[in-house]
Amino acid sequence: MVMIKANVFEVKARLSHYLAAVERGERVVICKRNQPVAELRAIGVERSVPRPVGGAAGEVVVPASFFDTLPEDVLNTFYPADEVVPLRRRQTPVARVAERPEKPFGTPRRGAAAPPPGKRR
Repeated sequence: MVMIKANVFEVKARLSHYLAAVERGERVVICKRNQPVAELRAIGVERSVPRPVGGAAGEVVVPASFFDTLPEDVLNTFYPADEVVPLRRRQTPVARVAERPEKPFGTPRRGAAAPPPGKRR
């Protein structure tokens, strides 16, 4: 990547020239009295179409063992006994076990139709 240094008065006089350089992928460092004060560079292009949802469907499978209860020493690492807040001060109790899903994550749904383009679930 090429970098061009130019003073303010030069950039003001030849702005279209420096914008063309930026479009080619160069960066322009704008200086005031030979001290860098700003940088002129291209901005990224925004997506015109949203990314599709579920691009890796069927490739990632979470095994059922993921939801098994952890050993007590591991649980104590996350929930030390000296930091436990009594239930009367908490709004909801803290669950120490992951909830088992109705079906495993990552399995493709049978008969599920893809949403129409531009629609999100």
